[in-house]
Amino acid sequence: MNRTPPIAIAPMMDWTDRHCRVFHRRLNPSLRLFTEMVTAKAVIHGDRDRLLGFDAEEHPLVLQLGGNDPSELATASRIAAEWGYDEVNLNVGCPSDRVQGGAFGACLMREPALVGECLSAMGEGGIPVSLKCRLGVDDQDTETALDAVADAAVAAGVAAIWVHARKAWLEGLSPAQNRDIPPLDYPRVHRLKARLGTFVGINGGIATLEAVEAQRERVDGVMIGRAAYQRPGILVALAGLEGEADWAHRIAVARTMVPYADTHIASGGRLASVTRHMLGLFHGEPGARAFRRTLTVDALGAADASVLSRAIDAIEAEAERARMRREALMGDSVAA
Repeated sequence: MNRTPPIAIAPMMDWTDRHCRVFHRRLNPSLRLFTEMVTAKAVIHGDRDRLLGFDAEEHPLVLQLGGNDPSELATASRIAAEWGYDEVNLNVGCPSDRVQGGAFGACLMREPALVGECLSAMGEGGIPVSLKCRLGVDDQDTETALDAVADAAVAAGVAAIWVHARKAWLEGLSPAQNRDIPPLDYPRVHRLKARLGTFVGINGGIATLEAVEAQRERVDGVMIGRAAYQRPGILVALAGLEGEADWAHRIAVARTMVPYADTHIASGGRLASVTRHMLGLFHGEPGARAFRRTLTVDALGAADASVLSRAIDAIEAEAERARMRREALMGDSVAA
């Protein structure tokens, strides 16, 4: 276990793609990055270049798998190892209609023995295996439900258990509602950690530096979800940078994304695929709204990376104007 509990970025469907991961890695080199969930069947039968491709700078990188067939998950894990992933993770927390139809994701909270079989099979890939789960589903008792799945995972030899500290309600709530409506229960995850020697990380509603630090005192790792997408600058602060160093690093990373976007566009991609992950980089700063608007409107269609350069130039200029205004106000105050 790291002396300082690691920070991970929660996998999110249609969001944590390779462009998002490169951007987050550049903001904070120490992050633990996860892919979007990919089903074992898709890994075996689908377009692997599209589904599994990643940039070397993303390491360490975890491939999150969905499925309930131990044989398929074993095969998918072997493929993940061949592709150079550092770890495979079993999703036992997603409540979407898609996973319910396939009887995997959060549905597996009801089947701890099967979870154990799946995790054991995934170990055949030869790389570490981890679990991401909920506290339980629907009317389950979270004390017994979480313990049962966690104990099965420990018996299977997992390297880590990441717990989203909410129940999933498969009946009556949409996937979006499942991210907010079920109440958070951090103490339940803390009790699990106190009982187990295995790495236990926590996820769910952790959106500030203070919240991260509070959780680091109780668990082995902290996973950030929407805050990392909405306000990615938090990842810079978590790297220990503040003030001018924080600002300079965010600007520098934004600049590095220009040639990255150029390469993506040259290969047939679109600028918006890259810049959509950068919209909140300057949240709360002078010019942030114009930066977002430029990357939302002007980056559409066949736009080139000069749009991103222009947006960065504009927010730097606005920051300089704000600095000059502050200095002028201070001068007036001293003169008075």
